[in-house]
Amino acid sequence: MSATLEAPAVPVSLTARAAKQVARILEGEPSGTMLRVSVQGGGCSGFQYGFTLEGTRNNDDLALERDGVTVLIDTVSVEYLAGSEIDYVDDLIGSAFKISNPNATSSCGCGTSFSI
Repeated sequence: MSATLEAPAVPVSLTARAAKQVARILEGEPSGTMLRVSVQGGGCSGFQYGFTLEGTRNNDDLALERDGVTVLIDTVSVEYLAGSEIDYVDDLIGSAFKISNPNATSSCGCGTSFSI
């Protein structure tokens, strides 16, 4: 019997802009490549977001699918990201994925690390 991941009480969402950028990134990658978003210890605020490309989906991953792309989140990271929105912003200070995380009590100036 395989393990089934229950959806988080407050799901993680992926904006259309983020999905479009993921599609751009994956254009030159082998078919089946997905973006993995994770939460790792470190960063100037205690935790930091990680973004990697992977070709394998684990049985317990949460998979966000939008506009033909898949974003994976592992079970530990889902707990820290519950209720978050993954977006892509392009502004004067640069372009990057931005995670609006309601669980974060503070974050660093660049927005890549946070504390709970």
